Amino acid sequence: MPDAHVDYDRIAPTYDRRYAANTLEGIARALVALVQEFGAARRSAPRVLEVGCGTGRWLAALQAVTPHGYGLDRSTGMLMQARRQSARFHLARGRAGRLPFPGGAFDVVYCVNALHHFDQQRAFISEARRLLRPGGALAVVGMDPRSVHRRWYVYRYFAGTYATDLARFPSWGQVLDWVIAAGFSDAAWRIVERVVDHKIGRAVLDDPFLDKAATSQLALLSDEAYAAGWRRIEAALDEADAAGDTLVFPVDLPMGMLTAWCIGSPSGSRD
Repeated sequence: MPDAHVDYDRIAPTYDRRYAANTLEGIARALVALVQEFGAARRSAPRVLEVGCGTGRWLAALQAVTPHGYGLDRSTGMLMQARRQSARFHLARGRAGRLPFPGGAFDVVYCVNALHHFDQQRAFISEARRLLRPGGALAVVGMDPRSVHRRWYVYRYFAGTYATDLARFPSWGQVLDWVIAAGFSDAAWRIVERVVDHKIGRAVLDDPFLDKAATSQLALLSDEAYAAGWRRIEAALDEADAAGDTLVFPVDLPMGMLTAWCIGSPSGSRD
């Protein structure tokens, strides 16, 4: 289920506010280490492609280890923000299921918290395989809602968000199946970031991630459904206050990175 109804052109100017609350440095470190590994082995700056690059936050993190950063996104507004980050980025507009680059063009292809946005998720994995040089690596970073169902209060209070995410997010097992079928080898998965930021009592009302534009889970809701979620939170707070209790709104989101390696690259033809 692609989230085509999220207007990222509209959200783009304020999108990076999320990183003021959490810079997600664990993800940045994992990507930098992966790219550095290539630089050390080949004694040259690797060529990297981020699919779903958004505002360029992760490309910017990699500038210290390679000047050859390429980004693709389907949102013109997001690409405009990425261009403001650095004039050195090589940016293109397009879709993940049909990447507009020649075969064997990159050492690393990656996406961060983006796979669930892609219309053709499995096709992206095959396209990444096509674009990688022998010895290249694919890295997919994100979360699986199945592992955080009771760890994120948004799923409890905003009706429909969990069911929608189950339809949008493939499980890690499914991604691994696609990776193997595409011809990758030596796949490995590990947690690279864990966001733990429980909200205590009425502090939840100041959570920046409750803004409707802050996450796609909320952005996909109708205005009525979004308002209903706020009412549920406020009613729960009132009930807890009346009983002399303090509610805890859990936020515990582990983010994994699946890395797979390409022993040999296919020709430039698409599957």
